[in-house]
Amino acid sequence: MKTADFDFDLPEGCIAQHAVSPRDRARLLVVEDGLADRQVRDLPQYLRPGDLLIVNDTKVLPARLVGKRGEARVEITLIKRLGELDWNAFAKPAKKLKEGDHVDFAPDLKAIVSGKGDGGEVGLRFMGPASSFAHRLQRIGRMPLPPYIKRRATDPGIEDHDSYQTLFAEREGAVAAPTAGLHFTPSLVDGLKAMGVELAQVTLHVGAGTFLPVKTDDPKDHKMHSEWGEVGEATAAAIEQTKARGGRVVAVGTTSLRILESAAREHGRVFPFQGETDIFILPGYHFLSADMLMTNFHLPRSTLFMLVSAFAGFDRMKAAYAHAITNGYRFFSYGDACLLFPEGAA
Repeated sequence: MKTADFDFDLPEGCIAQHAVSPRDRARLLVVEDGLADRQVRDLPQYLRPGDLLIVNDTKVLPARLVGKRGEARVEITLIKRLGELDWNAFAKPAKKLKEGDHVDFAPDLKAIVSGKGDGGEVGLRFMGPASSFAHRLQRIGRMPLPPYIKRRATDPGIEDHDSYQTLFAEREGAVAAPTAGLHFTPSLVDGLKAMGVELAQVTLHVGAGTFLPVKTDDPKDHKMHSEWGEVGEATAAAIEQTKARGGRVVAVGTTSLRILESAAREHGRVFPFQGETDIFILPGYHFLSADMLMTNFHLPRSTLFMLVSAFAGFDRMKAAYAHAITNGYRFFSYGDACLLFPEGAA
């Protein structure tokens, strides 16, 4: 397959700019033998007692900063922590920054450019005590919304501070939300638990690379950004127990599925894992961990659209996306969701 095979035309009006409220009122396209138009609150109809939902508990950092190098305005999006005060970041405009430059974000939040990479990446070393860095970042930074969500420069970002964080967010480290988890509400979770569906957590700190399109003609030539993740012993044991009793493992989001597959060693068996992963899943991949996948609608030519095509079938996903566009589904981070069954599943 070529990267162009994963392209499709998406009208700009299909790109969601705000989250729905309540969250579980978002639409849900069920992709099984056919296509069914539902809402996220209907999810319990497709689950059974003994099933296990795997959710990503990563928490999004307010990683977008606006500062000045001298009198020049600089926009920074933190990508990955390298040390207590050292980060990789995207800078705009990066070409005007050089190693040793000082960038001031606030009187008590300043950084030095410690290096320059390709594609707008820079290294930053923040000043001041490491013990107060997280507090200073929380006070000054803003949510790093993807570029297709448009906000005015003067927008205070209060709406996104809450709506771009999932119900399960506990462990800070992501610079993008695991968006399938955005649809869950306390009442939905309580209802699932009451019917005997269990929940377990994994962590994958989503990086800014999740927004990058595949630019190579052959997707196999694309280089994935690595992300840090963890599957704990309790979650690995819960998966083992679920499989033993005949339950199904339902990955909430491509991030949950990617870290599960990074930790899987044989069919139906997931082991404790901690570390970096750059797993890239294309059609033809044999999944080992999950029986179902709940996810949002993804960008054309993206690694995530390739992943869902691998899980549910390329032709089925092309048809599902065409149906979603025709029927007014909302796409991307604040958009609607789909529930995917593997091709050929009973």
